Amino acid sequence: MAWRITSSSKKKTDRFGISIDQVVLPNGEEKTFSYLDFAKGVCILPITKNHDVVCLKQYRHAINSWQWELPAGMIDRDGIDPLEVAKKELEEETGYVAEHWLDLGSFYPSPGSTTEEIYLFAAAGLAPTEQKLETSEQIELHTITMGELKDLIIKGDFKHGAGLAAVLRYKLMTD
Repeated sequence: MAWRITSSSKKKTDRFGISIDQVVLPNGEEKTFSYLDFAKGVCILPITKNHDVVCLKQYRHAINSWQWELPAGMIDRDGIDPLEVAKKELEEETGYVAEHWLDLGSFYPSPGSTTEEIYLFAAAGLAPTEQKLETSEQIELHTITMGELKDLIIKGDFKHGAGLAAVLRYKLMTD
């Protein structure tokens, strides 16, 4: 049974929206529930002809550290095809375009606190073009084997949630 919203307010801070709802739970209890309104996104698992993976080491200011990640980005407008955004993000962040795309579905990284949904793709048949980073992006490209990626994941050095989901979906769909 859905919660009944008695009132709602929204605030915008930079690229995030904050929703604050007054709700009535199925048991009749009244409660305040807040969550982030966050844009949908994409994440891409780029696979070379040798079955290696193009990974990023990217500086993340929110946690003040460099992180192993897969290319990813925000869908900044409603109605845009996630695959088109994935193609653009792959080229911008890695300097590659892909001939073949596999839709790996989508997932909600944190449905208890945000509306964000991320669409996952695997990309193959990579051809080099030109990396086009945004001014706020600090990215190092690394081509590593699937085994090396697996080791990074097992050791806890690869913590990118969308990247972990993409690898898991890819492995489950192709093994």
